[in-house]
Amino acid sequence: MSLLKKLAMTTAIAAAMMTTQAMAAERIALVVKSLGNGFFDAAAKGAEEAAKELGDVEVIYTGPTSATAEGQIEIINSLIAQKVDAIAISANDPDALVPALKKAMDRGIKVISWDSGVAQDGRMLHLNPSDTNLIGETIIKLAADYMPDGGEVAILSAASTATNQNAWIDAAKKVLPEKFPNIKLDAVVYGDDDSVKSTNEAKGLISTYPNLKAIIAPTTVGVVAAAQVVTDQNLIGKINVTGLALPSEFKKFIDNGASQAVALWNPIDLGYSAVYLSDQLIKGKEAKPGETFSIGKVGEIKLDDTNSAAMAAPYTFDKSNIEKFSKIY
Repeated sequence: MSLLKKLAMTTAIAAAMMTTQAMAAERIALVVKSLGNGFFDAAAKGAEEAAKELGDVEVIYTGPTSATAEGQIEIINSLIAQKVDAIAISANDPDALVPALKKAMDRGIKVISWDSGVAQDGRMLHLNPSDTNLIGETIIKLAADYMPDGGEVAILSAASTATNQNAWIDAAKKVLPEKFPNIKLDAVVYGDDDSVKSTNEAKGLISTYPNLKAIIAPTTVGVVAAAQVVTDQNLIGKINVTGLALPSEFKKFIDNGASQAVALWNPIDLGYSAVYLSDQLIKGKEAKPGETFSIGKVGEIKLDDTNSAAMAAPYTFDKSNIEKFSKIY
């Protein structure tokens, strides 16, 4: 074979390799707190929608079977070995995941947290579903609006280490004396986003606090469990269950009166936005305070001093609109 032909063949092979690499899809891992959770399943739909719009993205939807930091660390290490392009994670623990995620970033993997945040050292940016203080006030107001004379309430949260839940609860506690002085918070308990444990915690609250007027659950698993307990114990009209809920999962409890109203942002938009942000980082956009990022059809965000931003305000669902939204997510 002549030198000219060899050179032509080498050039052709190199061009083919470059074309193949250019055509290779970005791989973005959407890591959730636990699988089998309707909220995260909805987020995965949004992630796939964004991937289709962007055209060069493959979404890997994954998470542990139970909401633990250990389970997520195992998955992160597996994703590092797979050499994914980005990891977008809703964290079960803000600090425990940092070493594994720093390792991922050291390997060139872009890392963001969304929904439930990771400490700053463990991610490049964080997308809050909404403003923390606004969520904290909203979950209290959802109960207070149906307690004109005030009374006792309790909070049923997810894991005790869940970044987002703890921030919302802290915000709720701060706003109580100023805006809701007639509301007394009896206790905060943790169901670990596990249906059985959340059910038992709800039963425990009802048994321990006989004057309880509302259970507030800022978790889609806990709010369903608490509403089912109130229904099963014939306490509809005596204890109102409220918090953050998926309309499709919670409609029956609005219909039967176990709950007057709940709220949530759109988890489909949240998963969609997480993929859009990850894609921009992969393509070279720098995450820094004051930087503006597009989140596609959802709009845009501007990063604060901690490289965090909020997507949208929570939306209230009640008898007037639960039917409509239950068909969407």
